[in-house]
Amino acid sequence: NAQWQAEAKAQGRTLPLIRIGTGLNTGPCVVGNMGSTLRVDYTVLGDDVNLASRLEGQSKAYGVNVVIGPSTRAQASDFAALELDLIKVKGKTRPVRIFALLGSPEDAAAEGFRSLARAHDAMLAAYRAQDWDQAERSMKEALSLAGGRGLETLYALYESRLAAFRAAPPGAGWDGVFTATSK
Repeated sequence: NAQWQAEAKAQGRTLPLIRIGTGLNTGPCVVGNMGSTLRVDYTVLGDDVNLASRLEGQSKAYGVNVVIGPSTRAQASDFAALELDLIKVKGKTRPVRIFALLGSPEDAAAEGFRSLARAHDAMLAAYRAQDWDQAERSMKEALSLAGGRGLETLYALYESRLAAFRAAPPGAGWDGVFTATSK
């Protein structure tokens, strides 16, 4: 974006920012030419591929560039990432923890990110415990620590959920799972 913006400016043009969401998941899949003698397509198939596609679709809702699944998070545990939600994606019956990939291992080791992660994790814990007031306090703290990481949409989403749950609590049997209705 920076390079394209500079080139456009030099040419006296304006260019909209390009934002592309990415979903990453790790697992077995089948890759290659598939089809019949009449039609062949190079494609990729598998349950983990489908989840990666659903994660990409959630990047806009959560306002982050890269959403990763639990198996990718486990294999990249030293990278800077925050849990976004416990979610049932479209077409699945079991919830998965999804994460925003925010930076390198060096970013993850920085005290600023560690403070953000503590506040963020406290928000999720309070949210799942239906302690809306504590969740809101922790969310505001996390937002103040987020400093340019592009998490405004994420925290606005949780702010609206908190308001909705205050008005109509989910009840004692609520498991904290969000069910996505879009791909």
